[in-house]
Amino acid sequence: MAEGLSAMARTGRHAAHVTAATAAGFYPALHLLDRPVAGIYALFTPIAFGILSPLPGAGRERAATVLRAVPAAAVLVVLGTVLAVGTWPAVAGMLAVGFALAFGSACGPRIAGAAPGLQLFYILACFPPYEPGTLPQRLVGLAVGGAFLALAEAVLFPDAPEPPYRTRIADALDLAARAASGVVRGEGPDPGTAARLGAAGRELRLSRLPAGARPTGAGRTDRALAQAGAATRRLLDQLALLAGHAPAPGDTASAELLRGIAASCAETAAALRRGRRRRAGRVLAGPQLLEELVADFLKSRAGAPAPRAVLVRRSTVLTAAVSAVTVRTAASLALGGRERLYGLPREQFWYAAEGPARLTAVRIRGNLTRRSVVFQNALRTALGLALARLVAGSLDLSHGFWVLLAVLTLGRTTAGATWSAVRAAAAGTLAGAFAAGLLIVGAGGSSAVYAALLVPMMLVAFTLGPLGGPAWGQGLFTLVVATAFAQIAPVTWRLAEARLVDVLTGSAIGLLCGLLAWPAGARAEIRYAMSGLLRAAAPLVRATATAVTEGAGSGKGGAGENGTVRSGAGRSTAADGSPSPGVRLTLHRLRIAEAAYAQYRTEPAPDATEAARDWLAVLDHGSRTLVGAYWLPRTDGMPGLPPEARRWAREAAEEVAAATVRAAGFLPDGVRVRPAPLPPEVAERVPAPLLAPLTDVEVWLRALARDLEAGSPPEPGDQPARYTTASHSSASADLA
Repeated sequence: MAEGLSAMARTGRHAAHVTAATAAGFYPALHLLDRPVAGIYALFTPIAFGILSPLPGAGRERAATVLRAVPAAAVLVVLGTVLAVGTWPAVAGMLAVGFALAFGSACGPRIAGAAPGLQLFYILACFPPYEPGTLPQRLVGLAVGGAFLALAEAVLFPDAPEPPYRTRIADALDLAARAASGVVRGEGPDPGTAARLGAAGRELRLSRLPAGARPTGAGRTDRALAQAGAATRRLLDQLALLAGHAPAPGDTASAELLRGIAASCAETAAALRRGRRRRAGRVLAGPQLLEELVADFLKSRAGAPAPRAVLVRRSTVLTAAVSAVTVRTAASLALGGRERLYGLPREQFWYAAEGPARLTAVRIRGNLTRRSVVFQNALRTALGLALARLVAGSLDLSHGFWVLLAVLTLGRTTAGATWSAVRAAAAGTLAGAFAAGLLIVGAGGSSAVYAALLVPMMLVAFTLGPLGGPAWGQGLFTLVVATAFAQIAPVTWRLAEARLVDVLTGSAIGLLCGLLAWPAGARAEIRYAMSGLLRAAAPLVRATATAVTEGAGSGKGGAGENGTVRSGAGRSTAADGSPSPGVRLTLHRLRIAEAAYAQYRTEPAPDATEAARDWLAVLDHGSRTLVGAYWLPRTDGMPGLPPEARRWAREAAEEVAAATVRAAGFLPDGVRVRPAPLPPEVAERVPAPLLAPLTDVEVWLRALARDLEAGSPPEPGDQPARYTTASHSSASADLA
């Protein structure tokens, strides 16, 4: 109840912003200056950016986005005005503009939020009559409407700003610091702490944020924040494992490293709360402290032998330290620091030295494939809008831009969802057209009546429309446009008829495109994307295990200049230091899978078998594979490792890799894999300095196996597996 009232209050405030901005521009342009063209653009600009576009952020952030979008809207108005010379030029322009703006959503939430509104400006301008002489009025109306909307968003009933994602990361890191300190104190198994850590990890999922506030942009800041959030989730999961088991007495090396983890988490949290840096250089102090502790920890593990249980615990502590290093480095990059990657695998932070143009190009190039849901949605939208422009121009429909507006607002990613929206919109438009006809017949040509009704009509429509769905939205918007256009020129009840015909025409075109172009949406693509990710990850599992034990192709592993850890280059990097082909392929497939998963979460639930499958665990598996490839090959192989130990590592990795390939087929019974543990008689013959890194591989393979089982549907009678390890460093999705 309280949540519903809060949503209504937010929607009401936003409706007040749009209504105030519209009235401030529309009434003077039309009734005082007698500039109807400027009035139309002053009317539709706040609607485009305030209602049609889900702009992210609070009031001032939305205001800034509007001001930045106005120049782009002006370019589209100019382009549409020029191409309105004929139907075919306008159709070609609509195809290009529609695809470019829809595909641009891959570059970040702000572009994605503004794209639908920007589409409207080309749509408005590209329709007859062809009147280039009205271009100054159009641009003035656009500028006035944009300025008034930005002013209203900034000062009129401003929304309380949402806590930024970095604040959520900081809160989670504070909890991680306390948990690490508690493990050091030897407080024993604490299920309560483990539960709190798990809950904190869930709060970092991007689904807990408004869509526009998620760090899914192509730039360095968003990439770094997404990586910091994912690494923090992974750190919380690893600390939950440590908190759930009794500490090993006398393990001073682990205790010292855990203290370093706690200190690093506290320092990173404080830096994230302070915000962006004030001077150049590294944001966080003590640049090499945790890396040095890790290096010392590795040296201590290579000393006296320890029981297997202690080795497994130390491996978990080491994994947590790796996550803490990743968090701190990514947070520093997100805050604007120029991080020197001391002993860190550079391919894990490949974006650190890249400029915005390069990062945008990488994101665009990665989605230029027919298997990308971003590409599919952009092509579907562009074809639908172009076809609608062709139909409206060929049939010379009155107010034909309403046809395109219906395609733009009612299109969904699946045919079923589009049909549901179209049905509701048709019913709402019919009711709205009937009410508008009665209003026009009753008010006649009295412009004062329409002027008096427009403001309350907009307040009601822009408040109830977003809350009530397509039926309410289309019905109430029909009344709004009727009262607005009745002030511009004399109208009859046929205006309502034209509105109904145009919306039904646009609905039919949108439904046709939904049926012909990828009608199943992400539900079809997610299986292909996840299968591709698993098939790419399987060879990397084998290669990583081989790089640890054999050092094949390595030659750059070991310790850095200051004794800090660095990843072996044998399998994760090529000779020139760039990511190896296997890493690049897995990373690319991970991005495509994340985008498909993000869309999948917005669509209606499929059948029970698919709903039971934990796709997030598949993403976790792919990301965990990459993390292992980055960090595990720390040496140039293991000279002196007994042949039976090498054989065990090879066979265990092959078992997990083969299970990964089987999982890519999504068998109905799922995948059950239990990699064989290192036999005790083999472990006894492994030299002490080599047993610890071999244990790291064992722990990593076990975690990969858990991810595979969690990503499979449960067997009959079993409960669905939900292994919620925060493993994947997402640039676009983590939307559990």
